[in-house]
Amino acid sequence: MLFNPRPKTSRADLFGRDRELNLLHENVDSPIIIIEGIRRIGKTSLLNVFLNEVGIPSVVLDLRGLKNNYGFRDFYNILAKGLSNSLDKLIDVLRGISSIRIVGVEVELKWRGRDTISVSTLFDYLNRRRVIVAFDEAQRLRGPRSLELLDAIAHAYDYDKNITFIFTGSEVGLLYGFLGLDNPKSPLYGRYAFRLTLDRFPRDLAMEFLKRGFQEAGVNVPMNIMEYAVDVFDGIPGWLTLFGNEYVRGNKDIGRIKEEAIRIALEELRSIVSERGRRYAIALRGVAEGANTWGRLKAYIEEGEGGVISSSVLHNIVKSLEDLSIVKDYKFLDPIYEEAAKLL
Repeated sequence: MLFNPRPKTSRADLFGRDRELNLLHENVDSPIIIIEGIRRIGKTSLLNVFLNEVGIPSVVLDLRGLKNNYGFRDFYNILAKGLSNSLDKLIDVLRGISSIRIVGVEVELKWRGRDTISVSTLFDYLNRRRVIVAFDEAQRLRGPRSLELLDAIAHAYDYDKNITFIFTGSEVGLLYGFLGLDNPKSPLYGRYAFRLTLDRFPRDLAMEFLKRGFQEAGVNVPMNIMEYAVDVFDGIPGWLTLFGNEYVRGNKDIGRIKEEAIRIALEELRSIVSERGRRYAIALRGVAEGANTWGRLKAYIEEGEGGVISSSVLHNIVKSLEDLSIVKDYKFLDPIYEEAAKLL
C-alpha cells in the first residue's frame, strides 16, 4: 500500500524510485555505498527494497536510537539485534565464532572481557560469505568510539572484499563528517564510495503518487485538494504519505493534517535545541521569519538575546544547521520544518 506509513519492503510499494534502485543494483559491488537525503525522503524504504531484491545476506544496524556519546555496550546491543535479524541467512558463519552465543533466534555479543569479539574481527568472519552491512542513519555513530569503528571499516575495505558497506543519513553534513572520506585524519580518507542522493518528487510525480495511492484505497479526492497537498508538503514522500494515510482514514481536514506534520517536526527541532542550546532556537526562528543573510540573522539573534554574537559563533550555528540538513543558504529544505521553527 502506497500510503502505509511503515518503511516499504517491495518495489511494488516503492513509488517513483526505479532509477535509484537500478543504480544501487549496478553498484552493489562498490565497497562503500552512501544513500543521502533529507528527512522523510525515503532512504530506509529504498534500502529495505534493495536488500530484499539483491539476494545477498545483509546485516542492518538501525542507529536512530543510538544516544550521543554512546559506549560500546550501546553499539554492541544494536549490532546483536542486526545479527539476530539476519540469523537465518548467516547462522553457518556465526556458529563458527566462539565469541558469539546463539540463544534461540537471538545473537549475544560480549562488549568487554576476555571473550569479546572486535568489530574488525567480526567483519573478517562475515567476509567468508558475500555480505552487505548497512548502517541506517550512520551519522549517529559520531562520538568517542567513532575512530575504532572507522578503523574496522577501513580494515574491511582493504582486506574483506566480500563485504559492501551501505551508509544512509538524513543529516548529510554530519554523515560525511563521520566518514571523513575527504579528511586526511580519517581512516577512510581517499576511499571510493558510490554516492546516491534522494530528491523530493517533482510536482507531476507527487501528483501521480497521490492519485495512485487514493485509487488503490478506493477513495475519491478532489483535484484541488491533492494540488494543495503537493504545495504544502513540497513533494516530500514521507509527508505525502502522512497526508494520504490520514485522508483515507477519514481525516479530510488538510489544515489539521498539516498541523500534525508541524507538530512532528517541532518535536524534532526541540530535541535539537535541547542538545545544542537555546540560541539554536532563535537562529531557526530567525531563518523561518526571513533572516536570509548573514547580517540579518546576526541582527535577529542579537535582538533576541540583547547582546552581541561573535562571527565565529554564528558561523558554527549556521554550519551546524546545514550539517543537520535543516537549512541551506539561509532557507529551510523542508517547508514543514520552516513552519515548525516559527513556534520555537
